[in-house]
Amino acid sequence: MKDKIAKLHDKHYKLLLLIPAAILIFCFLYTIFFYSINGDFFKKDISLTGGTSITIYDETDAEKLKEDLSEKLGEITTREIYDIITREKKALIIETKLPGNEARKILEDYLGYELNSENSSLEFTGSSLSESFYRQLVIAIIFAFIFMAIVVFIIFRTFIPSLAIIISAFADIFMTLTIINLFGFKLSSAGIVAFLMLIGYSVDTDILLTTRILKRKGEGNLNQRIFSSFKTGITMTLTSLLAVIVALFVVKSFSLILTQIFMVLSIGLGFDLLNTWITNVSILKWYVEKKQ
Repeated sequence: MKDKIAKLHDKHYKLLLLIPAAILIFCFLYTIFFYSINGDFFKKDISLTGGTSITIYDETDAEKLKEDLSEKLGEITTREIYDIITREKKALIIETKLPGNEARKILEDYLGYELNSENSSLEFTGSSLSESFYRQLVIAIIFAFIFMAIVVFIIFRTFIPSLAIIISAFADIFMTLTIINLFGFKLSSAGIVAFLMLIGYSVDTDILLTTRILKRKGEGNLNQRIFSSFKTGITMTLTSLLAVIVALFVVKSFSLILTQIFMVLSIGLGFDLLNTWITNVSILKWYVEKKQ
């Protein structure tokens, strides 16, 4: 069975590169289209743009409130919070770009009672502070990616295999961002941090694969080393992916921060399977066979 799979892969592995290449081209085209409409590479929530978040501890319907106040509050996001065990509704979070006092007054008029520390909580973030925080996070991601690339080149000291790892890591991040935009999600500061975490998740199996292929030539022929890497790497990724998906379903009803982190990681790990075991494997196999 392994021999048949190996022969089939030997015959078609270059064609398999068309799959991630087509997805990557689509991501580039969609990102250009998205930027032309929105003027940015993704939509940001108030933690990155500035605004007000008001949490109300009552049974108000989120969709009805959003529909009724969309004109007065402008761009508004609502989310209901539930108890993780009883599934009982505990609170409603309203996010708007209006200043805190103005948003509070509109909500008080709509609800018919005064909002205080007992029945609500209010958080306001200035736009300048949010923009500064956003720039720092983006700089952190860029530097993390650059230093990751430097370390990879130092470890392997060969251009093509190192470039394959970097391409795979970039594709994981870029494809994940495209899916986020396709579904209309707004990224928060937690989402940006999740992309920073994704860099580490993206390169671990790629480094494992490249090390087995280039530095452990005594462990069998090329296909045997690839299959050995696949068994270890797929176990690593699927274990992480399963844990992240379970955590996502557990926290989605009560924590927006954790929900966004686990959502980004689950999408990214899914693409990591594609980019490690098709993109990176095909490039490395092509490189080794050509070198031989």
